[in-house]
Amino acid sequence: MTIAGSMRLCISLFIALIATSALAQTGGELRFALQSDPKSFNPLLVEDEPSSYIRYLTGGVLIRLDRATQAFDPELAKSWKISEGGRRITLQLREGISFSDGTPFTAADVAATMRALMDPNLHSSTGDDFRSSSGEVKTEVRGKYTISILFPQPIAAVERLFDRVAIMPAKIAGITNSPDLTKAVLGPFVIAEQHPGSYILLKRNPHYWKRDKSGKQLPYLDSIRLSIQQNREAELLSFRRGEVQLINNLMPDLFDRLKQENASAAHDLGPSLESEEMWFNQAQRSPLPDYKKAWFRSRNFRRAISSAINRPDLARIVYRGQAQPGIAPITPANKLWFNQKLHAHPYDQKAALDFLKQDGFHLDGQTLKDKDGHPVVFSLITNAGNRSRERMGSLIQQDLSQIGIKLNFVPLDFPSVIERITKSLDYEACLLGITNVDLDPNVQMNVWLSSGDNHQWNPGQKTPETAWEAEIDRLMREQASALDLKKRKAAFDRVQEIVWEQAPFLYLVDKDALVAVSPSVQNAHPVVLQPQTFWNAEYLSVK
Repeated sequence: MTIAGSMRLCISLFIALIATSALAQTGGELRFALQSDPKSFNPLLVEDEPSSYIRYLTGGVLIRLDRATQAFDPELAKSWKISEGGRRITLQLREGISFSDGTPFTAADVAATMRALMDPNLHSSTGDDFRSSSGEVKTEVRGKYTISILFPQPIAAVERLFDRVAIMPAKIAGITNSPDLTKAVLGPFVIAEQHPGSYILLKRNPHYWKRDKSGKQLPYLDSIRLSIQQNREAELLSFRRGEVQLINNLMPDLFDRLKQENASAAHDLGPSLESEEMWFNQAQRSPLPDYKKAWFRSRNFRRAISSAINRPDLARIVYRGQAQPGIAPITPANKLWFNQKLHAHPYDQKAALDFLKQDGFHLDGQTLKDKDGHPVVFSLITNAGNRSRERMGSLIQQDLSQIGIKLNFVPLDFPSVIERITKSLDYEACLLGITNVDLDPNVQMNVWLSSGDNHQWNPGQKTPETAWEAEIDRLMREQASALDLKKRKAAFDRVQEIVWEQAPFLYLVDKDALVAVSPSVQNAHPVVLQPQTFWNAEYLSVK
């Protein structure tokens, strides 16, 4: 072999390696599962996790919170300026961008989206995050690619809120059920097929504006197939077979099983921002008997139930030690905002009975009765197929029986749970989890404001029905408009203390972040913040 021949061989190998690398970042279909059909494809009406995933993958936003660095990244807005003491944000938009249907993107689309979002008749939980006080949110188009938004009061860290506002074309922004909602998007993927109960197929947006460092248009993937699968065992089986390649929020027993079989696919990311909690239905307009409403609206009753639950057992038995007893709205993993003074409600049956005695409850043999002689019996609903919640329900059932309470534990299909807690209000207590997509308390405005639709225990109040809820309203608005971080921290610390004292939510466990990623997925870098495994979906590829 001559030197020239060797050189030609090296060049050929180098070209082949480049070609192989390029192929690895082009095409392919990524597959993972949703636990239920999305409740809404309207990005302004997102309340459930499946809908938020669809919004994340298809929606183009002005500013993106980088899930890895937790810094603000310019997206559709290439720059922004905050002025007037935090009341105004002015955004300079990128030029030459089109929606997936080819419609040009301009400031008029941002203005129409914001006006639709803030329409009080829409009842958007995303819009609630921007409501630092009463008053109108005003948008002003200052040029084809310049938009200014004025708030009635300053909003601290307002940039974060735009991470959840998917910009829509002006022509459909105010049409709640337009079929074009899924056809004209600015994100990396667009909905191509919808088969309720079966799957959703996303295909790459041919007009997506982003390119990688080499100038190649993103996303790398041709498509993402989202199967609807409530059963987590079946989801893991599909992962083993290669039918799905990512799993978020893997249950501890399934995580341990996968780790034994395929250690490289199982990832423990450490303490997460997610908790599991239960709450009682306190809505006066619910169809519950008045005497049960009285139970659930009593702080003493809620604190009694909290004291009767053995949280360390839940963390040890259900989560195999990959969780800690739950404490407050913010988990200790959120080091800036967690109130370090708080601790989990201790497991104490005597304290539970003492709380109950203050309201006239008493034991009649082995049965707890209220002051009017009604036996204390209530039902706890959760989503069927979630093994961890089903196990927690059984343990809570045993704990409450020790103080004479009969708990009926009722797993339901996820859509039925959502319908009951958001529409009919025909339930007594619910066990679900909270998924935090951000570190900042402003993203929880729709949960803590008494008027919020996600104020789960008593949603959509016209005026606060209790003094402590009115105090939380005041504090949440105070911290939302304060630009001094110390003042914000002090206000939100007090919110956490009130929630700890009043127990509208009983925080049960704070979970570790457990995920599964197939070795066939390239460029995957799972993180604690949701969506953990596909936060950088436009850069993912499949071998």
